[in-house]
Amino acid sequence: MNKILKLSALAVAGVAFAGMASTAQAVDLNVVSWGGAYTASQMNAYHKPYMKMNSGVKINSLDYSGGLAEMRAQTESGNVTWDLVDVVLSDAITGCDEGMFRPIDVDKEMAKAPDGTPASKDFLKGTLLSECFVPQIIYSTVFAYRSDAWGGKKPSTMADVFDTAKFPGKRTLQKKPVNNLEWALLADGVPLDKIYDVLDTDAGKDRAFAKLATIKKDVIWWTEGAVPPQLLADGEAVFGTGYNGRWFSAIAEEKQPFAMLWDGQVLDIDGWAVPAKGKNVDAVMKFVKFATDTQRLADQAKYISYGPARMSSGPMVSKHATLGIEMGPHMPTKYASQGFLTNFAWWADNGDEMTERFNAWLLK
Repeated sequence: MNKILKLSALAVAGVAFAGMASTAQAVDLNVVSWGGAYTASQMNAYHKPYMKMNSGVKINSLDYSGGLAEMRAQTESGNVTWDLVDVVLSDAITGCDEGMFRPIDVDKEMAKAPDGTPASKDFLKGTLLSECFVPQIIYSTVFAYRSDAWGGKKPSTMADVFDTAKFPGKRTLQKKPVNNLEWALLADGVPLDKIYDVLDTDAGKDRAFAKLATIKKDVIWWTEGAVPPQLLADGEAVFGTGYNGRWFSAIAEEKQPFAMLWDGQVLDIDGWAVPAKGKNVDAVMKFVKFATDTQRLADQAKYISYGPARMSSGPMVSKHATLGIEMGPHMPTKYASQGFLTNFAWWADNGDEMTERFNAWLLK
């Protein structure tokens, strides 16, 4: 298996942030992200403070559903309108290889830790796997379920998600092979640390699709991250996959009758990529430097339950900005032993093939 995020790197010491001031010429920046509670956390922690400090900068927040199709189309047409894109690491690797994203020297272009540690040493081990990627947060894609379903029975394992007899009802899953194939193997008895070894074989791929087929008729497929919480809230589904931050928002802020199933959570790294042919590269790099410094990453955790990607930010995570609850216990890294890190290199190598097979399988 390729590089694995070391859990020990997630519990580290940090120091106070030494303030940063900047100026910028008048410019509009189109910053693309995932929407919902996540984009709201970015706006509160990064966008608004930066615009307050730099009156000539206007940050326009745009939503997308992930992937590289739009970025590829803009690059090929020569009309790149996005200035900065929030991406998962696997897409950063692919986009970098294809020349869509600009290489970044993190030590020269990103902020040092408050104690002077170079950025390359401050970002968590295993997060700097692409030269076109600046890490931002550690999050997880995880199942949640309606806590008032099944007469008090509570699912506890991934096998329960695939047990439609014991836990009947619709499941809502993202319409892509990533994560679904891994969960299918986990539900079929493959140990966490062997998932990609199995998936790397033809028999393992067949096994994953076969297991996924056992719940296919009970699945509502989603493509927008806001959909799963809404389907559970409406009672149209009893299980749903989604980003842990969205589930936290639904449970803690909206008081929905949901509970988290941390078993099998898929840890992932999310961060920024700068379009290579963007029109405002210099201006956007100043923003990225600000948005990924120690204080800003710690501040984001006040609004959403995602772990900061810098070691120096970890000890600075505090209480939720409005709920007043300590956010440390709600970070996915607390339950890291129950999940696994996406094998970014495997998906970069196999993503196109698996997507083609997955889309064909959906039509059967």
